[in-house]
Amino acid sequence: MAAFDFSADDVFALAEDIEINGEQFYRKAAEDVSDASQKDMLLGLADMEKDHKKLFEQVRTDLKEKEKTETIFDPEGDAEKYLKALADIRVFFDQPMDTSSMKNILKTAIQAEKDSIVLYLGMKELVPEKYGKNRIERIIKEEMGHVRMLSGELKKQKQ
Repeated sequence: MAAFDFSADDVFALAEDIEINGEQFYRKAAEDVSDASQKDMLLGLADMEKDHKKLFEQVRTDLKEKEKTETIFDPEGDAEKYLKALADIRVFFDQPMDTSSMKNILKTAIQAEKDSIVLYLGMKELVPEKYGKNRIERIIKEEMGHVRMLSGELKKQKQ
């Protein structure tokens, strides 16, 4: 048993923050490129992150009451602050970004998506079954889809 158990609700809240950071990352990258098709692709990725945030918000509203249960006494909201800090530090936040080429932007994005998967895999271990552990798999699958899609775009850049 971990020192702190989190609920699926906690992890989906974290996922929403990561999607916000991802959207900001892609919008910033789009500002820094001059090629119209690359700018459109990056803005499309930003919109996709925005859509994923909405998806995760919907999943959160659909969680069973037990999956939203606070698992620790936390009157100051420290667990939520911890998760927010984790999202900001680890994934898509103030990433050093070399926007000199689309390849570099995509490589940074792929690394951020991989970091998010590792983060979610770790968080999954902190969510007991009764608090919605199985729901975390949905986030992981979404992020794996991002890696596949971005990797495909990166391959196109190399041609």
